[in-house]
Amino acid sequence: MTTNNPIRCDWCLSDPLYIAYHDHEWGKPIYDDRQLFACLCLESMQAGLSWITILKRREAYYRAFDDFDPAKIALYDDQKIDELMQNTGIIRHRAKICAIINNAKAYLAICQRQSFAQYLWGMVCADGKPIINHPTQLDEIPSQTKTSARLAKQLKKDGFTFVGATTCYAFMQAVGMVNDHLASCAFR
Repeated sequence: MTTNNPIRCDWCLSDPLYIAYHDHEWGKPIYDDRQLFACLCLESMQAGLSWITILKRREAYYRAFDDFDPAKIALYDDQKIDELMQNTGIIRHRAKICAIINNAKAYLAICQRQSFAQYLWGMVCADGKPIINHPTQLDEIPSQTKTSARLAKQLKKDGFTFVGATTCYAFMQAVGMVNDHLASCAFR
């Protein structure tokens, strides 16, 4: 292995943006409330799509949704939804747009009781440390787990939408609650 060409997880090799995401973000623990909220919103936008589709639009999502400021998003009205539906930089799916608004309200309600990071990490890893898996090939990585199903169920109970077990597992991987880098990957 050379420093110019390290071994990476196979899923990211198709695009330079994907490679940069893999190398610098995916699987790195995030404990910041707003960052976690933004990541959950973006993962919910992925439902039915590939992650690269959302990743290529991520900056547009941040612009369209006021840098994922939940207090601002919670105030969006029908006029703002119509404006977002005209934004070609994002996926123009009304239910998904409404989910971000709804989820901002649910986020704010949770943050009145505790930090969003404590809420999420406490459901996944009580000690706040990532779950480290050691897959040797991609087909060993599940699309969902009992933990992601439990997280999805609690999020839905607390008012979130577009957060199924598969979305929650992808979110857990993205924010470093679960480290599913392949055992051979230089970025474990």
